[in-house]
Amino acid sequence: MDAGSVNSSSSILKVQSRRPLQEQFLHKKNSRENLDRFIPNRSAMDFDYAHYMLTEGRKGMENPVSSSPSREAYRKQLAETFNMNRSRILAFKNKPPTPVDPFPHEMTSAPQDKPAKSRRHIPQSSERTLDAPDIVDDYYLNLLDWGSANVLAIALGNTVYLWDATNGSTSELVTIDDENGPVTSVSWAPDGRHIAIGLNNSDVQLWDSTANRQLRTLRGGHRRRVGSLAWNNHILTTGGMDGWIINNDVRVRSHIVEIYRGHEQEVCGLKWSASGQQLASGGNDNLLHIWERSMASSNSATQWLHRLEDHTSAVKALAWCPFQSNLLVSGGGGGDRCIKFWNTHTGACVNSVDTGSQVCALLWNKNERELLSSHGFTQNQLTLWKYPSMVKMAELTGHTSRVLFMAQSPDGCTVASAAGDETLRFWNVFGVPEVVKPASKAKPEPFAHLNRIR
Repeated sequence: MDAGSVNSSSSILKVQSRRPLQEQFLHKKNSRENLDRFIPNRSAMDFDYAHYMLTEGRKGMENPVSSSPSREAYRKQLAETFNMNRSRILAFKNKPPTPVDPFPHEMTSAPQDKPAKSRRHIPQSSERTLDAPDIVDDYYLNLLDWGSANVLAIALGNTVYLWDATNGSTSELVTIDDENGPVTSVSWAPDGRHIAIGLNNSDVQLWDSTANRQLRTLRGGHRRRVGSLAWNNHILTTGGMDGWIINNDVRVRSHIVEIYRGHEQEVCGLKWSASGQQLASGGNDNLLHIWERSMASSNSATQWLHRLEDHTSAVKALAWCPFQSNLLVSGGGGGDRCIKFWNTHTGACVNSVDTGSQVCALLWNKNERELLSSHGFTQNQLTLWKYPSMVKMAELTGHTSRVLFMAQSPDGCTVASAAGDETLRFWNVFGVPEVVKPASKAKPEPFAHLNRIR
């Protein structure tokens, strides 16, 4: 191949290897865009060594012939001083910090490992059923109460029976003679030892359940039967068929200390708030009153704080909310059928729900935001509501007559209901609170034996 052909070939290669300027520019631009920008840590670099390599050191490598012995010796000394055997100039002196995972493995895996909280099982049948013969089928009375010592009191005709939930034993406290009976109300004192018994003859008896003896009889307050009772420490509040509400100080001889007058017919519902400052009373006159303890007077009839007239039938079922002190719930009789919620500070009705049947009793769940109501015609059921949506969670059936009375166990888990069908039923409707579930085997739950009886 001659020189001309070689030159022509090399020129052809040069022409073929060239790229258009626009293509070269795009290639360089794409290359720059694909690179990560490097931000050096200047504190970790030797600028003296870097400056030498970029100036004098580079000159020696590019033109080694011009290097003199003295310059070569100087270069070697610099190499020992600046550690010239390093392959990189912009090198970290220390290891880079270990990257921190913004989502640690423990955090990401925990929700997957933790099982979803299962929905609480609500038994549809009663845990236990006891006979309650001769129970008075009267809507306006209050014949069932569960004391803080885990003893249930129930009045059957003229007799008050005590059922110990710890061991299931039953004992008779007292039988009233026919002239003064039947028993119209029962209520445990806060200590769980003393109990008040209202009678058809307008008397109220105080008993010591442990010693099984009567302490005293409160007379002279009412003129007709006492169908409702409520304790506020040492004050026993009584409501009578005469429409009067009386505060009795059980420690003193002259026990009548205040009188509330506002109802025109029988007082069938009484409940003190948890603070003991407000009293709710319901009557057969369809009225609901809120009374302020600080406004009570012993010299004259105390004026009510609120007089609420929204119900269209007797108001017996009352329950103060355990998690909101100024929230009261009330239930109306067969002509009303409504559950109403009240702000007792303002007297405003904040919600009303038509249940479709007579409301006999109301209980709040102490562990969850739930409300339990008992009803009369037509289903005679217990209904569990979710608060505040008031969505029905369950309906418990089994009674064949209206469920007149309900009482709650001290731990808040079990509910006892008594009906006109002369049965007493126990329901595990409120479940077991989280703090009670891991209880030690050495201390079994007081109602563990109920769970095994169907």
